Amino acid sequence: VMSQNIILTTGVYDLIKDHLRRKKVTAEQENILTKELRHAEQILRRDLADNIVTVGKKVTIKELNSNQEYQLNFVSPEKAKPKKNRHSILMDEGLATIGYKIGDVIEWPANDGTKKYEILNVEAVS
Repeated sequence: VMSQNIILTTGVYDLIKDHLRRKKVTAEQENILTKELRHAEQILRRDLADNIVTVGKKVTIKELNSNQEYQLNFVSPEKAKPKKNRHSILMDEGLATIGYKIGDVIEWPANDGTKKYEILNVEAVS
């Protein structure tokens, strides 16, 4: 499904690489992310299109298995405050969707089975 190359800022690229180095993901997730990083397009933050999932975005995701829709504000790990809906980009949904854009559907091997996420909207966090 996921043949297109993801687009990342260098900061986020390094963040994910470090996350992998610390073995914070399953082997299956590591395979996907390693492959994605190998082909990822790295660009400057100011050149990143508005419709791409990254840190500092409010992302509306639909989980297609359950048809649930939710909004997540993605932030860097040290700024995460889930109770205030500020979620680490390194949470499952973040790792699954980072670098993808509105309209993309992503399969992700979560701990409780494979999830299918559709990115419905991406906007700047006000």
